Amino acid sequence: MRKLTASAAFVLAALCVTAQSYLPTAENKAARENFQDMKFGMFIHWGASSVLGAGEWVMNNRNIRVEEYRNLVRVFNPVDFDAKAWVATAKNAGMKYITFITRHHDGFSNWDTKQSDWKITNTPYAKDAFKQLADECHKQGMKLFCYYSLLDWYRSDYQYETGKTGKGTGRTQKSNWPSYINFMKQQLTELLTNYGEIDGIWFDGHWDQLDNDHDKTLQSKVDWHYNEIYGLIHKLQPKCLIANNHHLSPIAGEDFQAFEKDLPGGNTTGFGGASISQLPLETCETMNDAWGYNMTDRKFKSFPALIRYMVNAAGRNANFLLNVGPQPNGVIQQEFRDTLAKVGAWMQANGSTVYGTRGDIIPAQEWGVVTAKGKNVYAHILNKNKVLQPYIFLPGFDAKSKITAAAVFSNKKNIRFKQEAEGVFVYLDDVKFDEVDTIIQLTIQ
Repeated sequence: MRKLTASAAFVLAALCVTAQSYLPTAENKAARENFQDMKFGMFIHWGASSVLGAGEWVMNNRNIRVEEYRNLVRVFNPVDFDAKAWVATAKNAGMKYITFITRHHDGFSNWDTKQSDWKITNTPYAKDAFKQLADECHKQGMKLFCYYSLLDWYRSDYQYETGKTGKGTGRTQKSNWPSYINFMKQQLTELLTNYGEIDGIWFDGHWDQLDNDHDKTLQSKVDWHYNEIYGLIHKLQPKCLIANNHHLSPIAGEDFQAFEKDLPGGNTTGFGGASISQLPLETCETMNDAWGYNMTDRKFKSFPALIRYMVNAAGRNANFLLNVGPQPNGVIQQEFRDTLAKVGAWMQANGSTVYGTRGDIIPAQEWGVVTAKGKNVYAHILNKNKVLQPYIFLPGFDAKSKITAAAVFSNKKNIRFKQEAEGVFVYLDDVKFDEVDTIIQLTIQ
């Protein structure tokens, strides 16, 4: 484990490499490829807000004042937190990486930061949860990403006067933006020097300072100093990937593009609509409606729905980051664990049609999507009701991509196909449809 050194402090004080001139290293490029290969990760929303059982936005939603909200530091005591169990749950579900909330919008830090007393080591629990998780991830070979909030409802130096959220938390002191930027740099330096290898930083909250929700081309009212912040990250750990959930097209220095509760190109939530870049892609989604623990949220997504979401993401060349919101005692609730176990069993049987594949082979079809890896192409029939003929058609496979065989993936039974100049017809006369995903494997010469 690396400690904060004089050289790291020098980097923090004066960076000569900016995001604007950022050219990814060979390590970084390899990390991007590996990220795309992993395809499936676990998002974990958890912290002091979990105590209130009303989601991670409870401070903002209930206009809880800072002096009231800080009382949570006296009662947050996750005595049943078990990093080994969390990592095992993710691995058994077929997940290859974890993105953990190190600090959400309420400003609470889930590690032993030296920059604030609003942190988990000042609770009755008194332990560094992130260190335990980082150590266990490294031990079990699980990649680890840090979610880090750019906005803050708790601190007074954050420029809350121009922010859209956190208006009711009782702050009256004038903000100090240079102080806040320095605070973030110091915290990021801690995360990237005291906890071993960190595979990515996942930023959120840029949108708090946007001028207009309806114009996704606009940047921010404030200077976030991304040239310095991104430069710091890449200097401390060059292979560490950066994403920013700003709902805009990627900014210089970012390594993958994040989408929230929508597939790339979709905009069912109002968060989408950004153009799809050439960077690796990821979409995140919840297992019920909430991100953080909400004791009354019973809108659990079904196992088939989650598999279809993941496969739809892969078909669009994106990773799927699926969220859990552990209870305040540190336990992932049973409903999540039961569904994840089913997902894991499906991935055991069918994961090779998702892991390491690339999408956008053909546009998404009404019946489903296509993934590909090496000489194998996988047609995922996700909606059998949209198969209106005794065949499916895959456009764009001309004579240069000669198909030599077609078979049902689950039982390896060969089926008929016909390749024409305009594409491939795959006949499904004798195919028994799976209720979740009927996978047809095509082999290319």
